[in-house]
Amino acid sequence: MTRIVADISVSLDGFVTGPDPGPDNGLGTGGEALHTWAFSDDPDDQRLLRDGTAQTGAVVLGRRLFDIVDGPHGWTDETGYGAGEVGKPSFVVVTSTQPDSVRLTDLDWTFVTTGLSDAVSTARGRAESASTDRGEELDVVLMGGGATIGSALAAGLVDTLTLHLAPVVLGAGTPLFTGAAPRTLVQRSVTPTSTVTHLTYDVV
Repeated sequence: MTRIVADISVSLDGFVTGPDPGPDNGLGTGGEALHTWAFSDDPDDQRLLRDGTAQTGAVVLGRRLFDIVDGPHGWTDETGYGAGEVGKPSFVVVTSTQPDSVRLTDLDWTFVTTGLSDAVSTARGRAESASTDRGEELDVVLMGGGATIGSALAAGLVDTLTLHLAPVVLGAGTPLFTGAAPRTLVQRSVTPTSTVTHLTYDVV
């Protein structure tokens, strides 16, 4: 069965970017510290990044994050989905309007203008198709931003929540949790490394 996995790096004080994020400053001021683990030499960091990328059948992201990764300072041939391992799953963008153009034309983009639930449903179909092609169960990964993941959790669309808890206090930025209804999580795994603590929960 295809799982819907929300996967995001977060600071100790609950922010997924630093202050003042934008197209030219995607992770905000100081936010690069959240993703140090994705480029580290720690074997556990590398294994989790590699396994997570390989397990991805489709990706959901919000329009703001799309504008950053597709912008002039965004993803490159060396750095894309999965950091150093540029993945090629289907990408589904939740947006109110289609973009005028796409820079990363070598990636499979679908733009859904009818809401997050429809975007997740579209991504599930893409992941199920990819699972059939590869002969193994693949996931839908919600990679962000924070508002998209928060909304998905609030709407009950997420099966698994994976947090990469970075040892940094940003003080401000984009919060992951913003007063949504309480959710019960069941801890599935904890992997501390030299750069972060990787936490995985089942959402029930």
